[in-house]
Amino acid sequence: GAMSVDSITDLSDNASELLEALQLSHPHELDPRRSRGKKKQLSLNPITWQVPRIVDRCCTHLETHGLQTVGIFRVGSSKKRVQQLREEFDRGLDVFLDEHQSVHDVAALLKEFLRDMPDSLIPRELYGAFLSTATLEGQAQLDTLQLLLFLLPPCHSDTLLRLLRFLAEVARHAESSWDPEGHQIPGNKMTVSNLATVFGPNILQKEKPGEKDAGALNFEDSAAIILVLQRLIEHHHSLFMVSPEMQCDVLRRLFQTDPDVIEYLLRRK
Repeated sequence: GAMSVDSITDLSDNASELLEALQLSHPHELDPRRSRGKKKQLSLNPITWQVPRIVDRCCTHLETHGLQTVGIFRVGSSKKRVQQLREEFDRGLDVFLDEHQSVHDVAALLKEFLRDMPDSLIPRELYGAFLSTATLEGQAQLDTLQLLLFLLPPCHSDTLLRLLRFLAEVARHAESSWDPEGHQIPGNKMTVSNLATVFGPNILQKEKPGEKDAGALNFEDSAAIILVLQRLIEHHHSLFMVSPEMQCDVLRRLFQTDPDVIEYLLRRK
């Protein structure tokens, strides 16, 4: 359902902004299995899947090789190897991560990238709003989180969803299990709470890395960050799903103001 970059520039600026904002999702479109085996093309198109190559490849590598690694994200890595991988990605090289790379090096690389992004994955202007959801409970908390997620730029939203989907998979392997032959498969010990503790400060940042007071969080903020990220991991699928009712409401409103855009979107679907 993607357009080329050229075709979106043919639209008016107003229509282009509407297409960027209107990211309608169906359940099958959130299923990563549909894209396996298909050639993915890089694009600047704002309505295509926008996840940095380094994030997607690190997550894929860890899903393949690291789910049974005890203490993943908490065991030390080789600073030299991590720096080398980072420089290769920075130079735009097509870095191939395979079983020869250490799981702990790739895990450290992913954390570093999220920590050092110039604009944090959840933009800093929304830091206070996201933290305030920690005081809410139940469905009110989830509804508020979903509305805040709708405010994220497409590249931030896509990347956050990819990361949360990966973290949920890691947490699913936290406990030990047994294969059909009765052999024990060790758990990685990284529960949702542990993952939220590790990744929370990298995703929700009040200050830029290196700025004065960066990383100096009070206890209340730290606890709120962990709680918010726990909820995002636990409910990521429903939080990123636009309900049919909301889709219809948006389409009805746009039909009155921008019928050409509606016709284009429906033709795409």
